[in-house]
Amino acid sequence: MATLVLIRGLPGSGKSTLAQKYVKAGYYHNEADMYFMQEDGRYCFDPQQLRDAHDWCQNSTRNLLLAGKNVVVSNTFSRLREMSPYLEMPAENVFVIKCNGNYGNIHGVPEKTVRLMKERWEDYPNEMRI
Repeated sequence: MATLVLIRGLPGSGKSTLAQKYVKAGYYHNEADMYFMQEDGRYCFDPQQLRDAHDWCQNSTRNLLLAGKNVVVSNTFSRLREMSPYLEMPAENVFVIKCNGNYGNIHGVPEKTVRLMKERWEDYPNEMRI
């Protein structure tokens, strides 16, 4: 069985940067934002495809874990129910990390949206905070 690391935090908190440290250690990295990356490297967010992006992320993560691969997933996960599909996946070890940095969000999420995410934030028991 493999290890699953869930990295959560507001846009610009350092989730993807932290995930890259796990990639260097041999983990596979998934996040819903990857679904919106174009072949030329441009990020093209489409809110109508957000459910598809999260479905893709969950399915990819589940398949990697079933294959015995270690996976790190970095998504906002502002509400606990957003993490629940991952917490039910076949992993021997599951770790949850909350990023608290403020590095500016690279995807242009409007400040009002970030504020709403912050207001609805739900802490996860025993999460590590970075």
